[in-house]
Amino acid sequence: MPEKKLLDLVRESLRLKHYSIRTEDAYVNWIKRYIIFQNKTHPSKLSEKHIREFLSYLAIKKKVAPSTQNQAFNAIIYLYKNVLKIELGELDDIERAKQQKKIPVVFSPAEAKSVLANMSGVNKLMASLLYGTGMRLMECIRLRVKDVDFSNNRIIVRDGKGNKDRVTILPETLIDILKLQIKRVKIIHEQDLLDGFGSVYLPYAIERKYPSAEKSFGWQYLFPASKNSKDPRTGKIHRHHINESVLQKAVKSAIQKIKFKQPASCHTFRHSFATHLLANGYDIRTIQELLGHENVKTTMIYTHVLNKGGLAVRSPLD
Repeated sequence: MPEKKLLDLVRESLRLKHYSIRTEDAYVNWIKRYIIFQNKTHPSKLSEKHIREFLSYLAIKKKVAPSTQNQAFNAIIYLYKNVLKIELGELDDIERAKQQKKIPVVFSPAEAKSVLANMSGVNKLMASLLYGTGMRLMECIRLRVKDVDFSNNRIIVRDGKGNKDRVTILPETLIDILKLQIKRVKIIHEQDLLDGFGSVYLPYAIERKYPSAEKSFGWQYLFPASKNSKDPRTGKIHRHHINESVLQKAVKSAIQKIKFKQPASCHTFRHSFATHLLANGYDIRTIQELLGHENVKTTMIYTHVLNKGGLAVRSPLD
């Protein structure tokens, strides 16, 4: 039996540890770039010095963002620790990518409504959820039918950033539209079952504990893809969620139509959600909880958007 290639071993290890498909692809890509950078030398023959060279190259020559450099760093550390089983020494003196403090771009309430007015259908519903709940793009895309709790007027965000669950608000104006969307999902799901399909991707622990859950209606994605597709890991035919690029393109088109001057995206709705709540007098800790920020310092950036930080102090001369 032929020996497995290094990148195949990396994928196998990541899957055994139940990393997401996105993390898997990102880690494999960074490890591949690291190997190419070192003239295709096998990583087992490289040392801490070579890791420093690559990460410093990303920061100085490629000028990548700090988060990008950190992801590359984590991928390479994973390779040595979990696949090659090699203990590394100190890596403290790596040239780090510079963190730039930026005040987020925010829509005014009128601009947010104008963007939404230039959208329609499911895309408008998803964008409305981004603005009305403060969810991140993928948190919205990955919503399941069971995550919408009409009884308690809340939406449960599963496996958010940092693999944490949290609760956010369910906008009253979207209740009827969401109920209609769930009816549409029900029709699609029932047809899939009749056609011999009807399953959906489940987190590993759920799939193992409740094998029949993959065909239950509650676990179906709230925003399903237009057709069934093969899971790249298991080979199973599933009805996956809609591709996030569909919403990204629709939001970009709507932003262009209102001639918004600053760089904006789906994430601008999240910034706008937090800023508008703060402007309406809501407590910073409440907003932190709704956004799922681990540290309130992250949430505090929105006080600067409103000039409620140090710039809100009234001059003694006035």
